[in-house]
Amino acid sequence: MATVAADDLEKLEKARKSLAPEYVPSDDEPYMGDAQQNYFRMLLLEWKRSIHNASSATLQSLQDGPIREADLNDRASSETDWSIELRTRDRQRKLISKIDSALRRIDEGEYGYCEVTGDPIGLKRLIARPVATMTVEAQEAHERREKISRDD
Repeated sequence: MATVAADDLEKLEKARKSLAPEYVPSDDEPYMGDAQQNYFRMLLLEWKRSIHNASSATLQSLQDGPIREADLNDRASSETDWSIELRTRDRQRKLISKIDSALRRIDEGEYGYCEVTGDPIGLKRLIARPVATMTVEAQEAHERREKISRDD
């Protein structure tokens, strides 16, 4: 699980670096002004593109042929690796829908604001997690409610 999250973070960091390195959203400018919206739009699009590229590589590997390991241990290891890879791609497929949702929110002028409270999410949180839909406080409250209902 840690490697999956690290993979997502690595793709996000590559997307950030591919954008104009001279611009980083700051608190000194209007919150979710044109420059910030364009930055996050480009970041999300680049992140989505990198996920699609990785998925294409996985598909190509799957199409190249089945696993033909002679040794049972090697075959089991290969099948485990493929299983992990496919779970990663499924997780990234779900992430793409979150990216698309964030892009829609940018188009509708709702990006950067908490869907629960309506408060600004904050630049630091959005830079760390561009698909965030809640402030840290609202997210923590949501997770507490989930944990309580799960424990019941």
